[in-house]
Amino acid sequence: MTLVLRVLFWFRRIYQFILRPINLGVRTMLIRDGKVLLVRHVYQGGWFMPGGGMKRRETIEQAARRECFEEVGVKLHKIELFGIFFNYTEWKSNHIALFLSEDFTITDKKDSEIAEKRFFPLDDLPESLGKGHRRRLQEYQAGMRQVQPGVW
Repeated sequence: MTLVLRVLFWFRRIYQFILRPINLGVRTMLIRDGKVLLVRHVYQGGWFMPGGGMKRRETIEQAARRECFEEVGVKLHKIELFGIFFNYTEWKSNHIALFLSEDFTITDKKDSEIAEKRFFPLDDLPESLGKGHRRRLQEYQAGMRQVQPGVW
């Protein structure tokens, strides 16, 4: 299954390079007790906030709730929009709606595309954390809580 996901991941990158579609996705900062819950995928190196693409007829909030449950088994209670960001790396034209939740419940649900999920202290984040993820967590630590448009 891991090999299949890696191959599909690379085919998607080729598709993005050739057609350069505009995508809308979601991510969620899951913060508890000064720690953030991050995921490591089976098909891609590094640590990331849970998230993914939207499905048809789905609001961005519904997508954030679904992705958190699918990827890490988290049921979000209170959720707020942190910002909407633009990412144009690796030929992508992504817009990312980032949510913040400090009120959630973790279940035992597992996902085959997640190799590992782990809480990290906000002042000791992993080196392999994506740059945009790191910037958003630094903004959170600095006390920013309003919608901040900008580059991921």
